[in-house]
Amino acid sequence: MKNNKKIKITVISSITIICIIIFIIIFRINNYKNTKSGNTIIDKNLSEIEEYILNISSYEAEMEVSVESNKNNNKYIIKQKYSNPNIASQEVLEPKNIEGLTIKYDGTNMQITNSKLNLSAIYENYTYIADNILWLSDFIENYKANNGKISEESGVIIMEVNCYNNKYNATEKLYIDRNANKITKLVISDENNKNAIYITYNKIEIDSLNKENVLAFKIIEEYAKDI
Repeated sequence: MKNNKKIKITVISSITIICIIIFIIIFRINNYKNTKSGNTIIDKNLSEIEEYILNISSYEAEMEVSVESNKNNNKYIIKQKYSNPNIASQEVLEPKNIEGLTIKYDGTNMQITNSKLNLSAIYENYTYIADNILWLSDFIENYKANNGKISEESGVIIMEVNCYNNKYNATEKLYIDRNANKITKLVISDENNKNAIYITYNKIEIDSLNKENVLAFKIIEEYAKDI
């Protein structure tokens, strides 16, 4: 009888311990989800979302870019990395004829390379990278400088800015899907309200990089080693 009691007590103790462990795991999972959900776009109001976007310190994105002109429409798939202050790299994945074309900028100098085309060039003291409208960081600066506005319709948040001094990118609109919790596209229109550049973000990670991850440093020294 004593042995049977010991067995019962051992079984009960084991079940109790297992239940406690399961409870702890479930609690941690739920607590993690609640913690994460507090940092998502889903739960933020428009003012908080605006602040979140305007304070992006870095991002990594893979995107489809459509550039329209009066004569044709060119499409590209591009991978971008950006980190404050103004550290950037961009690689063309498609089309095939310029695949691997890479631009790196370390805040002062710009390097353009493509091994297939046997291309490697350095532009020292290059100051125009900040004006590249393909960059999310450029939209953010324009939004701040030109008093952009934010609105929402059916779960889609639109941050819009009018750049009155440029007829080619007169209006820029950044679209954010609240339910999907991500930036989806950036549309740039000319003064006639015709889409000039249409960017679709296939993948984008916000504040996931530091400047070392962007791989745009000591460009002059790296270039000197290769020649």
